[in-house]
Amino acid sequence: MTHTNIAIDQRNLDRRSSPPFLCPYQLGLKQGKRALRRRSGSGTAYVDTYSLSIVLCVTITIILSALDALLTLNILAKGGVELNNFMAVLIDDSTEKFVSIKLALTSLAIIFLAIHHHVKLTRSLKVKHLLVLILIGYSTLICYEAEILYLTSGY
Repeated sequence: MTHTNIAIDQRNLDRRSSPPFLCPYQLGLKQGKRALRRRSGSGTAYVDTYSLSIVLCVTITIILSALDALLTLNILAKGGVELNNFMAVLIDDSTEKFVSIKLALTSLAIIFLAIHHHVKLTRSLKVKHLLVLILIGYSTLICYEAEILYLTSGY
């Protein structure tokens, strides 16, 4: 009685299953186990896609910045004075320059903060909390400017 031992070379066999065509991880529908925790140990993760709350916060803040520029120009047309010296110089030079530089500075700053939204500033304060605070500040400013325009309109 002879036993034949057949050795199968398993080094060339791929035992892993192939990923499905529409993988929920790649579509962003499901997060992996280390979505926010990276091997670097820094606790900060930079991502290619952003949450809906971050995108809405950035978009609404930029829209409110444009509305702030429009309301500022309306207040100045009714006899108001710009208190920000840098913006006052731009308004005296040209309104187009004022609007474009104001929107550019605000947009660049907000986008920079959105990129770094997971960075911790203190133990409990992250940059994404600053984004929300800036949005609240712009909302308050728009309400204030709308009230000024309402009071100066004579109603």
